[in-house]
Amino acid sequence: MAIFVDEHTKVVVQGLTGGQGRFHGLRNRDYGTKVVAGVTPGKGGQDVDGIPVYDTVSEAVARTAATASFVVVPPPAAPAAILEAAEAGVALVVCITEGIPAQDEAATYNRLRRDFAGTRLIGPNCPGVITPGACNIGITAGEIALPGGPVGIVSRSGTLTYQALYELTRQGVGQTTCVGIGGDPVPGTGFIDCLAAFEADPETKAVMLIGEIGGSEEERAASFVAEHMTKPVVAYIAGQTAPAGRKMGHAGAIVSGSSGTAKAKMEALAAAGVSVASNPTEAGERMVEVVRRLA
Repeated sequence: MAIFVDEHTKVVVQGLTGGQGRFHGLRNRDYGTKVVAGVTPGKGGQDVDGIPVYDTVSEAVARTAATASFVVVPPPAAPAAILEAAEAGVALVVCITEGIPAQDEAATYNRLRRDFAGTRLIGPNCPGVITPGACNIGITAGEIALPGGPVGIVSRSGTLTYQALYELTRQGVGQTTCVGIGGDPVPGTGFIDCLAAFEADPETKAVMLIGEIGGSEEERAASFVAEHMTKPVVAYIAGQTAPAGRKMGHAGAIVSGSSGTAKAKMEALAAAGVSVASNPTEAGERMVEVVRRLA
């Protein structure tokens, strides 16, 4: 079992005829993901390496019964693309687009919450979601993931998502699902959403959480872990040497005073019973120890 995506997920790639859309869409298809359609307005009737292209998501869904969308379009078009997928009844939208203005992200998020409660958005500005051996939607290299569980991964950082996968895979510890939620200020799916899903998934026995400076999502996740999680959690917080008041990489990674610091997040997680590592490699080592104890 997995969360969000599995071997039955059918994906439509919005932007499949573009350079990035073609590259990542075909990589996902070659990994084994059921990429059933592409969407580019004005290019309906064409195909990309055998994948049919339609003018609208609603047409693609009607023809292929797609259940998920992979949005690979420029920032100005991304909010409309997300909402188009939701309007077509797509249950999961993964948007990797970076550079969407925060106000547009907030408006899109609120519209989804208000009018399309049945659609989950992962991202924007994220690596996507992978259930190893079954489905990969996004830009994560499937080669570094290992099927078979028992660890679920949720991460704000893109590159550290890949390192977490690699650290576990090289030590023979498989993953159930890995979710890169993205580091922008208004993510469609947050830590608590993923933690709750992993807690409910019988195949996931432990969870790795990778956070970073800025905002209060990690502190909120710590409260959720303390109150609702029965499975062990290992965490790492990036940005421990970042100066206060300066944005570091992600739009959401900004610290004001003592709010949003790595230290505060690490203390909150430790107080909730989470095993907090000082670097990504140590996080992987701690998770290996957790899995051995579970076995």
